Amino acid sequence: MSPARRCRGLRAAVAASVGLSEGPGGSARRGRLLRPPSPAPAAPGARLLRLPGSGAVRAASPERAGWTEALRAAVAELRAGAVVAVPTDTLYGLACSASCSAALGAVYRLKGRSEAKPLAVCLGRVADVYRYCHVRVPEGLLKDLLPGPVTLVLERSEELNKDLNPFTPLVGIRIPDHAFIQDLVQVFGGPVALTSANLSSQASSLNVEEFQDLWPQLSLVIDGGPIGDGQSPEYRLGSTVVDLSVPGKFDIIRPGWFQRIHHGFGEESRVKTRGFRGR
Repeated sequence: MSPARRCRGLRAAVAASVGLSEGPGGSARRGRLLRPPSPAPAAPGARLLRLPGSGAVRAASPERAGWTEALRAAVAELRAGAVVAVPTDTLYGLACSASCSAALGAVYRLKGRSEAKPLAVCLGRVADVYRYCHVRVPEGLLKDLLPGPVTLVLERSEELNKDLNPFTPLVGIRIPDHAFIQDLVQVFGGPVALTSANLSSQASSLNVEEFQDLWPQLSLVIDGGPIGDGQSPEYRLGSTVVDLSVPGKFDIIRPGWFQRIHHGFGEESRVKTRGFRGR
């Protein structure tokens, strides 16, 4: 059975078990925005809920129910091979199971993204990095940088799906400093492919309304509120990308929003203090 058919079959089974309806002929459903019930009119077909509180901090009782509902819905969609939109510590992102080849292809198609451009992998814990990558840097360095607004480029291991970035032996690893996506990946129990929630030709998104044109092609949209100040160009730069694939050296591939806002202090400085030299 093809990966696409397996993903579609699993998606239907999970959807049925949690009471979610499939579109005609098993087609992708309209995106559903998660936010609390509101008197404001809802878009046709949308389910309106929202992460309680700030969205980046785990909800406490009595708001925990809303957090748990959003978490369960997102995990179900990932396990079904769907693409969902989620907040991170830097931007809104599109996420899917990194082990589902059909879902990876769907991300490229809906973004209009070149297949020569890699997708990052989001993990839930620093310990998971050692399973999916060949790590040749001190553990202390990983714990200094993760979780945080960084993408660490490392040599990939054989554990990752061969259809994920098949053109490179490297992979970018993310553990965002955001409670919801950390919970999501840990409950999901596997690597999650992650990229920004926007068309490849458009600016990145700091709130869910900015990528509203993509909602019909998504299975779920998690609204965690605005990221950063919700509007400044600096916050749209994404994570700082650091290449740590060569032992003893590092390369800042992309400065990212953290370095721009903090005038160069942050990820690069922390790498240097660990005895690495730039290249």
